[in-house]
Amino acid sequence: MTDRNKLAGRTDDYDFFLPEELIAQTPLTVRSDSRLLVLSRENASVSHHCFTDILDYLQPGDCLVLNDSRVIPARLIGEVKAKGAAVEILLLTRKTDKQWEILTKPGKKAKIGAVLSFGGDILTGTIIDILENGNRLIEFEFTGIFEEILDELGSMPLPPYIHERLEDKERYQTVYSKHNGSSAAPTAGLHFTRELLAEIRKKGVRIAFVTLHVGLGTFRPVKVEDILQHHMHAEYCWIKQADADIINQTKRAGGKIIAVGTTACRTLESLADANGWLEESSKWTDIFIYPGYQFKVLDGLITNFHLPKSTLIMLVSAFAGREFVLSAYAEAVKEKYRFFSFGDAMLII
Repeated sequence: MTDRNKLAGRTDDYDFFLPEELIAQTPLTVRSDSRLLVLSRENASVSHHCFTDILDYLQPGDCLVLNDSRVIPARLIGEVKAKGAAVEILLLTRKTDKQWEILTKPGKKAKIGAVLSFGGDILTGTIIDILENGNRLIEFEFTGIFEEILDELGSMPLPPYIHERLEDKERYQTVYSKHNGSSAAPTAGLHFTRELLAEIRKKGVRIAFVTLHVGLGTFRPVKVEDILQHHMHAEYCWIKQADADIINQTKRAGGKIIAVGTTACRTLESLADANGWLEESSKWTDIFIYPGYQFKVLDGLITNFHLPKSTLIMLVSAFAGREFVLSAYAEAVKEKYRFFSFGDAMLII
């Protein structure tokens, strides 16, 4: 057994107590009004701030890396045509122009050959396969542009712990979102406003973009006792050469690379070579980062507070240390920080 495996621990090692009332149900009126818990790895200290104080921790010559994926309104409610039974689907991964891998509820209604109708037949789809994981493969039929139909009929696929209705779809998008494809938002970026990003640039901090289309596996807790037995979901990611150049130049000049979110972190660590250098590339990544992992690119991480026993809290623990992270989470609970997607933020430096 390697040292890394020894450090990994068991799933229960990443559990923590969270009162339900601390799970943020709605976004704040102003994105950047959220709170910021700063963790210093150098002296194992935590301090409390507002998110705009992030400027104090970003120095000229540093590079902020953002995931510019955009969430699609992937939740569709319709009916099984032959039976008139209600059905809900969630678009996961586009396979071809008309074929998608989907989640269905209830699953028993979505048998092979079943025809589903949405918006009074504006969009129809036939279940053509049931995959090993229980997901379905659907082939859609429609007239016009699929994305426009989806925008009309679909709704945002909010996480299961959010029970309030989202009034403005754009509040589950980052202000810099660009490429459609995510089933969930890269939520660490929700705190940034265009004005704050302009101030960051003005300070001399460079900004680079990566793209990782976030899948719903991000919300699934690890269910196996030994985390090494967990099968990580795969997500598609890429970086363009101009952005790779910015990151490489920053590293050569001695600046710090700060990833905004675990998705940006996973993209950087997936696409970098053994020495941490990047070039234009893309791949399906199922990288699983847990304690013992040796980071190749990252110097800092801006992230939200994550679910107990999730791969995301394991990633954060890999970067800052499990005991330190859990003690910081306990402090956040004590100080009544807002948790999860619409919650407050953490900076680890």
